[in-house]
Amino acid sequence: MEGIEHRSVEVNGINMHVAEKGQGPVVLFLHGFPDLWYSWRHQILALSDRGYRCVAPDLRGFGDTDAPASVDSYNGFHVVGDLVALIQSLQVEQVFLVGHDWGALIGWYLCMFRPQLIKAYVCLSVPFPRRNPTVPTVDSMRALYGDDYYICRFQEEGKVEAEMAQVGAEYVVKNIITTRKTGPPIFPKGEYGTAFNPDMKEDLPSWLTQQDLAYFVSKFEKTGFTGGLNYYRNFNKNWELTAPWSGAKIKVPVKFIAGELDSVYTSLGMKDYIESGGFKEDVPGLEEVIIQPGVAHFNNQETPHDITNHIYNFITKF
Repeated sequence: MEGIEHRSVEVNGINMHVAEKGQGPVVLFLHGFPDLWYSWRHQILALSDRGYRCVAPDLRGFGDTDAPASVDSYNGFHVVGDLVALIQSLQVEQVFLVGHDWGALIGWYLCMFRPQLIKAYVCLSVPFPRRNPTVPTVDSMRALYGDDYYICRFQEEGKVEAEMAQVGAEYVVKNIITTRKTGPPIFPKGEYGTAFNPDMKEDLPSWLTQQDLAYFVSKFEKTGFTGGLNYYRNFNKNWELTAPWSGAKIKVPVKFIAGELDSVYTSLGMKDYIESGGFKEDVPGLEEVIIQPGVAHFNNQETPHDITNHIYNFITKF
């Protein structure tokens, strides 16, 4: 990770850890769960070499960024507020945005609330979250997949943390990042168990080294998982808060990339939403959709060179 600089920036009432490398137009990278700035290690090195200033924060509640205690501190308004302050601290008018998983969802909010700050958006894994005007998000997920769907299981404060503590941070991180199981993740009753990945192997995949895993684990052993889980606990709150944007269209230029084995792409009707034209209807700025054969959820780490090239080829158009 040579040449990557680390600093702390005061944003929106918290201290945010930021990893940064390069000079030129800013590319802002937003990670997901259970991830950190480090998820973008390959893209930071490659794109900084191609003339971009790569900026990758640990989002609030993760890694070396502050983790406020209250669940409500993790709603979309607060998280987007952090990023607006971060962009302002960079003293640029616009950034290229790249988001994955929760970072992708927060990226959609950023494009929805402050589109003038975003030159173009490369979104990985999570399509635009079309708002159901009558049914809160978690309620609709529960109706579809039941109480043991992972997002439903994440709702109760402390419960899943205790289940995760029984198996340990290394098991949790490895279990999630290495999964290739398609469809909705359904947990076993009353325990974390095999959770996301019933076929977890002893050996790591070629794209994830023991050192990579150790870095993630060292941070989550220190912070626990509550910060990240609190994002899921705000799904219904975000549904309430975004009522004024019901039916909003995203006009920022967008490129969407997902693996065909991604559990998000293969559940919640996402594949149909993308293929039927619903996605393009909600996001008139959608220019490209790439579905990667044989690739799972963590595509920025599994296929780093492909993702880097997809980002580069898109942002060079602007």
